[in-house]
Formats: sequence, C-alpha cells, structure tokens
Amino acid sequence: MFRDIMSPGWTLGWTWTKKEVIWSLVGAQATDQGYCSRFQENIPHSCSKNPTVVDLLPGAPYNQQIAGCFKGGVLASQGQDPGAAVSAFQLSVGISGNTNKTVILPENFTLLVPGPGYTCSQATIEAPSRSVSSDGR
Repeated sequence: MFRDIMSPGWTLGWTWTKKEVIWSLVGAQATDQGYCSRFQENIPHSCSKNPTVVDLLPGAPYNQQIAGCFKGGVLASQGQDPGAAVSAFQLSVGISGNTNKTVILPENFTLLVPGPGYTCSQATIEAPSRSVSSDGR
C-alpha cells in the first residue's frame, strides 16, 4: 500500500559510529547543532552524535536548495506521482575517514513520519553514482 507523507513531513535521524560532524547541509536542516566547542573556527553545521534532519520549507534561501528539496517534508506516494515522491538533501561529513576501510557507516536510522508503516534498514555501501546538474556539469 502506498501512502502520502503529509504535514508536518519527514524527519530522518541516525547515530554516528565515531566522532563525525556535518560540515555542511543543503536541501535540509539539522534540528540540533550539538556540542561544537572543540572547533574554534569553521564551526560545523552539526556536531550532534545523533543528528536529526528535516526538509526545508518552500521559500528557503536559494543557496540552501538542491533539486528535490523544500517540500516541507510532504511527499506523494510513488504510485500516485513519482516525481513528487522524492526528497533529497546533500551533506558533507567530517572526521570520518577517507576510504571504505576507514569510514564506518552510521547506524540506527530512523524515519519519522505521520502515521505507522515506515521503517529504515541499515546503511549499505553502494557503487558510486554519477549525476548531471541542470547546467550540464
């Protein structure tokens, strides 16, 4: 059964396995910055051990948007409107390692939405993907 995700929309959370931070986040917003006092300059977007992100609301500043964001967390079902059934955000992670052997995937993903029936599986490592931006890059 396919159901829409209605207002107030989705919330996605996870637990870092080391001391990772979110340096930057576009297309969504972390709900808590966490404890970032160890950084004197270049303060991360979030230092929370258990970050939670939410979709941007329509009208968010242009420099915080990417394709598929700012729907206020509201999604149509895949069966009704595939184009409106996707939400996206992009984050830059720091203090995480730089190879598949040194990076440890986050754990305990949670997807909170109004109503029952939505779950998250564990993270998996997939082959790199390529995409083309609207300006052809």
